[in-house]
Amino acid sequence: MKHIENSHEYSGLAVNSGVSQPPSVNPYMQRRKRKPLPSSSELVEGILKGDVTMLSRAVTLVESLSPSHQAVAQEVIEKCLPYSGNSRRIGITGVPGAGKSTSIDVFGLHVLKDGGKLAVLAIDPSSERTKGSILGDKTRMEKLAVHPNAFIRPSPSAGSLGGVARKTRETIVLCEAAGFNNIFVETVGVGQSETAVHSMVDFFLLIQLAGTGDELQGIKRGIMEMADGIVINKADGENIKPAQLAQAQFRSALQLFPPTASGWKPEVLTYSGYFELGIPEVWDMVDRYFDFVTANGYFDIKRRQQARYWMLETIDEQLRNHFYHNPDIAAMLAEKEQLVLSNKLSSFIAARDVLQAYFSQK
Repeated sequence: MKHIENSHEYSGLAVNSGVSQPPSVNPYMQRRKRKPLPSSSELVEGILKGDVTMLSRAVTLVESLSPSHQAVAQEVIEKCLPYSGNSRRIGITGVPGAGKSTSIDVFGLHVLKDGGKLAVLAIDPSSERTKGSILGDKTRMEKLAVHPNAFIRPSPSAGSLGGVARKTRETIVLCEAAGFNNIFVETVGVGQSETAVHSMVDFFLLIQLAGTGDELQGIKRGIMEMADGIVINKADGENIKPAQLAQAQFRSALQLFPPTASGWKPEVLTYSGYFELGIPEVWDMVDRYFDFVTANGYFDIKRRQQARYWMLETIDEQLRNHFYHNPDIAAMLAEKEQLVLSNKLSSFIAARDVLQAYFSQK
């Protein structure tokens, strides 16, 4: 230490005695007080006025795992419910790399040209594994992200796919009450999330790519059956002919499927999201679909079916959460699991015993 103190004599540095180390925190910086949580009435009033800040805070409460936040969120949803249901709900999915985000950007701008407001929501199945939501898609929607009549919300950041989907559906209610008459629900990836999205939207759009030579391979039949429209992206330059070939293949494949419940015959179109080619034609298809299902009454039938579906899904989710968060049941499950793994008890008897114990509780 003495060597260090004397070494400054031979350097360009000077040591001033009597000077203490500065504090690690600026003493002049005042700690900002956190804004108090608005009441449910204040949130509802702001939402009905189209206040995006209040809408965002309400959505945050919907996504929160805090019981107190959930209580306020449910009050807000209940009060906003009479003002919901007046939008076009459109689900958008596609294989990775299909250009969903770019397509949503140009589709959204096309919709907003005629006025109105657009909310873009996402269901991210990876959030269940990573406990994090994908924010990158928002950065790729460059124009929509700064549009005054657009609201972009990434996926809820935690919970099962069913829980994430339920929160997205509740967010739809809030967005509709705030005056957003167009709702896009994007799925990040291809998988179980398509079924969840299909159960909450009016029109389901599948985005595909051409050029692989086997466009129909790897696409689950169920996803194609759910689609009300299939669009082939990147139909530009040298890719125009491959896109047209893929269009013909998809049209032929759709001929083999049974008639849809709505009576609508799904269409297959080509477009280029990057060069913004064929966008009006894609949206003309969407408009014709809504005219068709409104005229034959299927629009209202589907909305009622979806409401019933989500009632049952919510009951199922709440029962599951209550069951697995019961400490007595958790202890019994661990005990029975060891017996099953050691082949001392069958899985069916173990399940029966646990369920009987659960239902016998008061």
